[in-house]
Amino acid sequence: MQPDRSIVSLFAQNRPLRSIEFFPPKDDAGVAALRATAAALQRISPDFVSVTYGAGGSTRERTAQVCAFLKSDFGFTVMPHLTCVGHTRDELHTLADQIHDNGFRNIMTLRGDPPKGADTFIPTTDGLRYASELAALLKTRHPDFCLGVAGYPEKHPEAASLEADIDNVKRKIDAGGDFVTTQLFFDNAVYLRFVEKCHARGITVPIVPGIMPVLSLKQIQRFTQMCGATLPAKLITRLEAAGENTDAVESVGLDWALTQIRELLVQGAPGYHLYILNRAKSALALAAGLAA
Repeated sequence: MQPDRSIVSLFAQNRPLRSIEFFPPKDDAGVAALRATAAALQRISPDFVSVTYGAGGSTRERTAQVCAFLKSDFGFTVMPHLTCVGHTRDELHTLADQIHDNGFRNIMTLRGDPPKGADTFIPTTDGLRYASELAALLKTRHPDFCLGVAGYPEKHPEAASLEADIDNVKRKIDAGGDFVTTQLFFDNAVYLRFVEKCHARGITVPIVPGIMPVLSLKQIQRFTQMCGATLPAKLITRLEAAGENTDAVESVGLDWALTQIRELLVQGAPGYHLYILNRAKSALALAAGLAA
């Protein structure tokens, strides 16, 4: 199968990149809906798309399925996610070979979250503990992999401090990471401070801001609690004023995201990565707003 372009080669074009994240649906109906979303998003030609990963079972198989049809049927440059969760080193070697054989050259390299009900991450026997170890394993196995790694502008919930977390980002880059995609945030000053601290630590790779257009106040409060992000008071006020009016809430969320992206691009961000929850509407609306 024809290999994908390296995302590093896209950054080398010195233009802002637009990328979109999908997650694997739980059933065939969800797969059909995702296909419809992908077809709609072809109109805005994202530079690449990513697909999240669940360790083991049907979720992992769905990830492979979604990556395959996004590449073959829609022509997207696809970046599968891969985590350390539940895998031995030998299993990760096998997965790396399968990903490479299927023409994928870009991987989002993550430790992964602890299983539900667990407070701490415990590696499997002969597994990996850190994303930096996974980056090193992948680069050793296939040096032509382009690896994305995660960054937390407000620090990872498990990190002792933002400075310690940035040290972790540096370890991932030193191990083979080619660019950073951030966790979602809603205050651009948080991202800009994070980038400044990363540069001071010697991190020179592109740092792509991750943006999530709000669709529901309760939903975004749940997400931010999980990942340690902060919701600005002004945004909460606007969302509360929209009440239960779904269209009004989405309008507030899109307006906030559009303002974020415009300001970030002016400030020199290398692009933006959209967390769209498998819905095309927000990505299309943002693309139209940015083109206006």
